[in-house]
Amino acid sequence: MHSLLVIYNSKTKTEPIADSLQCISPEFILRSSGYLVDVSYSEKEALTGIKEADASILHVPVSEIKEWGSLLMKQKTAPVIWWCTDETANLSLAACEDHIMVDGILGPSMQPQEIHWSLHFSAKQCFERQQWLKEREQLLSKIEERKWIDMAKGILSKVKNISESEAYDLLRKQAMNERKRMVDVATSIVKVYQLLQDQTQGGSKS
Repeated sequence: MHSLLVIYNSKTKTEPIADSLQCISPEFILRSSGYLVDVSYSEKEALTGIKEADASILHVPVSEIKEWGSLLMKQKTAPVIWWCTDETANLSLAACEDHIMVDGILGPSMQPQEIHWSLHFSAKQCFERQQWLKEREQLLSKIEERKWIDMAKGILSKVKNISESEAYDLLRKQAMNERKRMVDVATSIVKVYQLLQDQTQGGSKS
């Protein structure tokens, strides 16, 4: 990790910065630690800058991390790190939600080696978080597929007066014959059945 993007918002960036404060700004400290640093002051600049950066450093209140993190991750998968200072951490713990998207924390008192290792573990955390999200998405997809298959089994079992085990075998055989995924065949069966049921109910009402 070598190229970093420091992101300010209107609350954490005032112009001009006094000379006495320059030495504790994120960009000054990170550049002094050997990193290439770009700075953005708006959403548009941030979305452009993150394309070339290895990580984003959010110099924003903790309550804004989630919004910024979601925005940046849609543009590029890269570590999102919070720059923690008296200015950005002045809210109560209630402002920190459990699902805030942040991979690490940096601060103005950290030494170059501390910054280096924090960035290293932040990159690792980002990778693991992406793996977890991918696995979660796959699990939810499998649960959704199982729901359609179970519904189709129930319909076939009822319509053909067979056991659910036999209905499953029938569903699998149909999927093989049609060279389709079982969930696609199951979804079609359920939707056609529901359509027929709606038409029947509609006809009986009239």
